Amino acid sequence: MRAHPAGPRHGDGNHPVGAPSRPNDVAAALALDSAIWPKTAQRDLKSGAIHVGDCDVRDIASEFGTPVFVMDEVDVRGRMRDYQVAFDDPAAPASVYYAAKAFLSTKFARWVTEEGLRIDVCTGGELACALRAGVDPSDLLMHGNNKSEDELATALNAGVGYIVLDSFEEIARVAFIARELGIRQRVLIRVTVGVEAHTHEFIATAHEDQKFGFSLATGDAAEAVARVLALPDQLDLAGLHSHIGSQIFVESGFEIAAERLVKLLAAIRDEHGVQLPLLNLGGGLGIKYVSADEPPTVNEMAVALRDMVTRKCAGLDLAIPHLAFEPGRALVGPSTITVYTVGTVKPIALDTGGVRTYVSVDGGMSDNIRTALYDAEYTVTLASRVSDAPLALCRVVGKHCESGDIVVSDAWLPSDITAGDLVAVAATGAYNRSMASNYNLVLRPPVIAVRDGQVDTLIRRETYDDLFATDEG
Repeated sequence: MRAHPAGPRHGDGNHPVGAPSRPNDVAAALALDSAIWPKTAQRDLKSGAIHVGDCDVRDIASEFGTPVFVMDEVDVRGRMRDYQVAFDDPAAPASVYYAAKAFLSTKFARWVTEEGLRIDVCTGGELACALRAGVDPSDLLMHGNNKSEDELATALNAGVGYIVLDSFEEIARVAFIARELGIRQRVLIRVTVGVEAHTHEFIATAHEDQKFGFSLATGDAAEAVARVLALPDQLDLAGLHSHIGSQIFVESGFEIAAERLVKLLAAIRDEHGVQLPLLNLGGGLGIKYVSADEPPTVNEMAVALRDMVTRKCAGLDLAIPHLAFEPGRALVGPSTITVYTVGTVKPIALDTGGVRTYVSVDGGMSDNIRTALYDAEYTVTLASRVSDAPLALCRVVGKHCESGDIVVSDAWLPSDITAGDLVAVAATGAYNRSMASNYNLVLRPPVIAVRDGQVDTLIRRETYDDLFATDEG
């Protein structure tokens, strides 16, 4: 099922099959779609430079170097508030947990809690970051399909609000640690509900053939419930958890998942005489990366999710549980752009006729692995000057020693693009920095927050001293 390493669009000529349509003119190509770019992003009409948070990207590049992640603080805080408002309904109370895997730093974690959200973590490192940020441990939820004994012990010692149980071994581990500490830990059971979201196979996580959770179809979920309820002194079963995938644009997958989870809640009530108070439907709401994407708004999705759970519960005479959701990408993804410096521009004559222009930048798969990993698509534009040159279909590539090191497979850029220009890639706040690597021993980029003309470093650029700090040679 994997595509060509160059991505799904590697056709012929100047306009390969599947490539984005040529914009009407240069002005249209350089326009910033407000649904893709950060809320405060705008292009200065005189200089042509992009500004975010009233900061010129040229100044940011000069001060911090490139590649650099530029995060719009106003944008990301606004999205956090939007989620709080959308899911704040007395008739169906809900909690919003930010999915830390999308991006996390100590300052960012404080923003999350300042805006009233909680945080879900899935490793000891993410847990340590949240605790160092001063997050109340009771506002943390811990995921993971293979949490170590040390990670679990740290979480229970800290007083983490919920542990999401993912295997029979983990039920025993958590119960043992809780008994040793003399505590009763609140837990959720992750249920694999057999729904494959309409998304890339590698990020669709609720169908049967995958590593997460207890299968509903095989009876493992019911068995997990029975085992947890048999350990009441150590484990407090608070509810069920499900996650059906990522970058989801329609609610139909959630509808099926909610129906199956509510039926399981009713079965638990009928068999064990226990009505579990919490139902966590996970995250996965998609964002707009390119003009063809049409994700729903948070308000639309919140209404749909509340309504479907309410209807399912009413049909089974079940009290509506407290709901929980775990957005990550939807909060931080659109808030951030990556600014690169162009190093080389190489026109390549194709056997099929025409020319493909390779625009090489000073980053690549070490700061954005998603294109190589998922055939992900992005929007890119010239960021540092004006241009009225005719458009050329370009492929923006990185500096790494891999033919699949592609940032944007196909993009219409001014044909006069040249070494030294800055280009900006939109919607890179989620997973880009958190999945960054030191491949080819490159240094990972900084994350710079901007607001009202001021800059604040969330994560500084790595140095060679950082890179070799663990090298015992």
